[in-house]
Amino acid sequence: MKQVLQNISNGETILADIPRPLSKKGNVLVRTTSSLVSVGTERMLVDFGKAGWIEKARSQPDKVKMVLDKVRTDGLAPTVEAIRSKLEQPLPLGYCNVGLVEEGSDTGFSKGQRVVSNGNHAEIVRVPKNLVAKIPDDVDDESASFVVIGAIALQGIRLIKPTLGECVVVTGLGLIGLMAVQLLKANGCRVMGIDFDSKKCELASKFGAETVDLSKGEDALAKAKNFSRNKGVDAVLITASAKDNSIVHQAAEMSRKRGRIVLVGVVGLELSRADFYEKELSFQVSCSYGPGRYDKNFEENGNDYPLPFVRWTETRNFEAILDLMSSGILDVKALITHRFVFNDAVNAYAVLNDKSALGILLQYADDDSNNKMSQTITLTNNAQQTGDASCIFLGAGNYSSRVLMPAFKSAGATLHTVVTSSGINSYHHGLKNQFKLASTDFAESLLTEADTVVIGTQHNLHAEQCLTAIKANKHVFVEKPLALSIEEVETIEEAIKTSKIGTKLMVGFNRRFSPHIQKIKSLLSVKPMPKTFIFTMNAGAIPKEHWTQDRELGGGRIIGEACHYIDLMRHLTDSPIKKFSAIRMGDSDSVDICEDKAIISLVFEDGSIGSIHYFANGGKSFPKERIEIFCDEGVLQLDNFKKLSGFNWDGFSSFKTRSQNKGQSECISAFVDTVKNSKEAPIPLEEIFEVAKVSIEIADSLR
Repeated sequence: MKQVLQNISNGETILADIPRPLSKKGNVLVRTTSSLVSVGTERMLVDFGKAGWIEKARSQPDKVKMVLDKVRTDGLAPTVEAIRSKLEQPLPLGYCNVGLVEEGSDTGFSKGQRVVSNGNHAEIVRVPKNLVAKIPDDVDDESASFVVIGAIALQGIRLIKPTLGECVVVTGLGLIGLMAVQLLKANGCRVMGIDFDSKKCELASKFGAETVDLSKGEDALAKAKNFSRNKGVDAVLITASAKDNSIVHQAAEMSRKRGRIVLVGVVGLELSRADFYEKELSFQVSCSYGPGRYDKNFEENGNDYPLPFVRWTETRNFEAILDLMSSGILDVKALITHRFVFNDAVNAYAVLNDKSALGILLQYADDDSNNKMSQTITLTNNAQQTGDASCIFLGAGNYSSRVLMPAFKSAGATLHTVVTSSGINSYHHGLKNQFKLASTDFAESLLTEADTVVIGTQHNLHAEQCLTAIKANKHVFVEKPLALSIEEVETIEEAIKTSKIGTKLMVGFNRRFSPHIQKIKSLLSVKPMPKTFIFTMNAGAIPKEHWTQDRELGGGRIIGEACHYIDLMRHLTDSPIKKFSAIRMGDSDSVDICEDKAIISLVFEDGSIGSIHYFANGGKSFPKERIEIFCDEGVLQLDNFKKLSGFNWDGFSSFKTRSQNKGQSECISAFVDTVKNSKEAPIPLEEIFEVAKVSIEIADSLR
């Protein structure tokens, strides 16, 4: 299928052929018939992409701080690589979509229904059910394409809480502003619109508003004073975009005492206390389409807010706009200035620089071609089509795309198929790394000649995907963790035992392959006595709401991250784990706290003991990882996998690498060599399963 994508690094807009998105529970698959280009938002994105690095940094100072923090912890080179990778990631454009339901029977929508959603500009879109609304029969597709924009205007008006007869100013007469004028008139308000564009002012006048045409030098404050009968306006809705603070200052000056100002657009927010203090003005920023926006539980998980307590969610705002269109109160036909067939979408973006542009519609061909519905596309014929270690990649997130793919390629593996849920990542990273195919269909990829599956998806998918790959007679590399439950681990154990090809199973415990750890292993090999370990992982804080902290999705950070150290300690002792204990900070039923601040104690059968300090509440200036080993009156200390030091260690003082080396490349090279040459797996299976089970048991004990 085709989709409009933008390169944030250079601002280039393309119409790309990508795989159709995968069907997903709680989501609706829609075949697009019409979509609307949001002139304001999408122009802003295109302009940001075309800006240089300095301009990008100036526009996002909060991101600059994050970059500087990353430089301090990870170094300059990894930070630059992370930024470059982020900017290269294509951005799907558009959020005003109309089409016909293809799939989504579990969502309450049926095949063939006309719906509106915040889907992108693409022939097929996948949208969570709470962001989809059915279109009344008497509302045509072109009009329905304006629903999401209308919902943005409506939410701003709801925050103003207008009453009959009030006088309200709309500053900025773009699509949102012109729709807001009509909605305010429907509320029985007197409306005044302000803009620099005479044609937009004329449209606002046709919709019943008084106007201030700034291009003609008209005085907005003087007109507002007259408009409000010298009382000051009741409310100001700001739908304009500007970098300075003048628009908010102007809104405050024209407002009456205790007036309301609501910001929908993007303006400078260095507010003057005097402006607001003397009049006791209220100021509020409106969030997109309404309640539920950016709430994962509402949007992604499909949990609606109860209507008696939250009357107007973003979904219900969509429905309200559709009802107003159906009744004829809201007219958007006059807002349409351009129409383009979808195959000409790139040229539509050239129109964004035309100041007369308002409603730019993309019209999609009415067909159901195989190409549009295909979940697998060919990217290149450059990749080898056969050979050992021919890989199917599941998932193309940050770690998979920036670390795993290049490492497998460098190790001599063939990159055959990359599979992702949405299709955009498989397209982008497939092209970048010269995969043969990009797909959203895992089952179909298993039918190819590829002999190896690399799993880098969300943690809750690992076990099922691993089992599926084993049953399909593929070798498997699973980025940790292997599974989220003991039952899943045991099922994988059984599947491996009955594998017809002797499946090579590997988990991405790369730290044991680091040259630093290899050095430690050799230094310990001549000291057979029990050892004492202190491993500290200064992991850094992530929000409790992050998916990795979710027990069902990510398993928590002990299973997902601390498992590295459990495996590493098991590797260095070369002895099974005999028992463990663990305690977390705030270890009380009355304390709502994550498990990512914990101390884990391990006892090994050879008598060694170890303590893993997994802390998310430390400072970034302290090493992110520190390993200390006490043995035979000597100490080994490793900081951040860059410098290994020996204290009172006969014949050894230090070992350094020029940059941090956690063994990712060495780990993957060992696995690829195993597959190509039918060697024993780099990590013994009994250790993989032992560490997986212990990690799960430790995490469970902390809950």
